[in-house]
Amino acid sequence: MRAGRDRRLLVVGASLAGLRAAQTLREQGFTGTLTLVGAEPHPPYDRPPLSKRVLTDPGRPRGVELPLPDGLEAHWRLGQAAVRLDLTARTVTLADRTRLPYDGLVIATGSAARGWPATEPPPPAGVFTLRDRDDALALRAALAAGRRIVVVGAGFLGGEIAAAARQRGLHTTLVEAADQPLRRAIGGTAGAYVAALHREAGIDLRTGTTVEGFLAGTDDRLTGVRLSDGTTVRADTAVLALGGVPSANWLAGSGLAHDGGVHCDPYLRVLRTDGSAVPDVVAAGDVARVPQPLADGARLALGHWTNAVEQGAAAAANLLAGQDPGRVPVPFTAVPSFWSDLHGASVRSVGLPAAADETRVVEHDLADRRLEISYHRAGRLVGALTIGRTRRLASYRAALRERLAVEAAAGLPAHV
Repeated sequence: MRAGRDRRLLVVGASLAGLRAAQTLREQGFTGTLTLVGAEPHPPYDRPPLSKRVLTDPGRPRGVELPLPDGLEAHWRLGQAAVRLDLTARTVTLADRTRLPYDGLVIATGSAARGWPATEPPPPAGVFTLRDRDDALALRAALAAGRRIVVVGAGFLGGEIAAAARQRGLHTTLVEAADQPLRRAIGGTAGAYVAALHREAGIDLRTGTTVEGFLAGTDDRLTGVRLSDGTTVRADTAVLALGGVPSANWLAGSGLAHDGGVHCDPYLRVLRTDGSAVPDVVAAGDVARVPQPLADGARLALGHWTNAVEQGAAAAANLLAGQDPGRVPVPFTAVPSFWSDLHGASVRSVGLPAAADETRVVEHDLADRRLEISYHRAGRLVGALTIGRTRRLASYRAALRERLAVEAAAGLPAHV
């Protein structure tokens, strides 16, 4: 390993997790060569506004760019996706065939939008996905020119897109395969509450149905969406909000375990297919599948803003710890959290509601936009969700943080 200024650290992924990792590397004293690789041509930007104010604000997107920290002194390789990782040679190959050597590597390539199945006929013009800045601008233009939209998938992204479309006055249909929006993520009670918010806003919510195909006119532009319940919904715009796919295909042949995201140990070190940790390589953000103490140690990829920030910092710190005998790596035990804004209601959550086998409703008031639910597994708290009661989350967060800290200090497996 090179020392000091001769060391080369490479961050693949120039979005939130990658930028936070790079910032932490400098803050914690790394003085060598720092390179950030990004598949998009844009400097780092924030993704949550893409499904919110970018779709509703007719002007130039504001407040989207992520500020670059002072003293970053990084080499940028934007507009060049990573296509290959060679662990033996310690190199990453880019799309333009450039090979970048590294002494330490942070994998933070995020995720891509799940599109229409390749086994089906391709959708006509007017069918979108939303993942990056260019997607958001294209969809915004379509909303400005359109009158009727179908959003496929009533998760957080789909719900926010539907809310933005309705705010712009479009006739909006929201299609969901489950019997309630967000059932898997936050349970049936909270899902039914969100369903009521959508319907009160004038959205035509269709649950328990899926999309079977699209209809197009002679110009091959979308005219309608055919549903599995036998109905057809007229539309000039449709959005597939079917979740994300971790961007890990470039790791094929590397020897890393990367199905459904890059497998990591509790220290965010990436794992080979045999389960062993790879020296000097860590992962963070949407692409990382990390053991979650609140889910019995199952490896999950959490596509949330706070997760990207916290994992980016933790991965960078543990990368430096692995290269310096004077540092001690620390297991990643941050409490997950997420938020969403739907029709003026602020949905906030901590922990992992999806891991629960029991929900307890503390408050349920649709008229005044108030909801508080705690989530439990085997009788122990694993999460909480509020609408209009954000301050109440602090006590839940503190309880979860204390529990995770105790288990990490004791070196115990995470049983809930």
